[in-house]
Amino acid sequence: MNTTQKGFTLIELMIVIAIIGILAAIAIPAYQNYIAKSQTSEAFTLADGLKTAIATNRQSNSCFKNGKDATGGTDTVAGKYGTAKIVADAKAESGCGILYTYDNATASSLIPKDAIIGMEVSETGQLSPSTVNVTTPAVLDEFTPGSFK
Repeated sequence: MNTTQKGFTLIELMIVIAIIGILAAIAIPAYQNYIAKSQTSEAFTLADGLKTAIATNRQSNSCFKNGKDATGGTDTVAGKYGTAKIVADAKAESGCGILYTYDNATASSLIPKDAIIGMEVSETGQLSPSTVNVTTPAVLDEFTPGSFK
């Protein structure tokens, strides 16, 4: 009786497992960076909405709807990963700025705890980095859009 065995040898299976391990070691950090970048982009999406509110409020010579400070409503917008609010920014051309504060419970582990992005709003609605009321962590530079740096 001549029987042949069918299947893979142990060395073939070990090679496949090693290849999968190498691919996972490359893919997981890249995916984590992708997640952090997408979460950081939410700050700029929310800021775009607040730029419209600032333009409307500035017709009353104030950054804020009530003329004094951010009071929620159109002056504050909550997102999935954090909250953006209008602030007074004396360094900004328009006198207005936006602070985006990450929610520690939902933000990526690559984003520092209590991270805040400060943004100046120019007269034309252009966003640029601001240091008023906040110092944006340097680690966030990796995740922010190139046009913002």
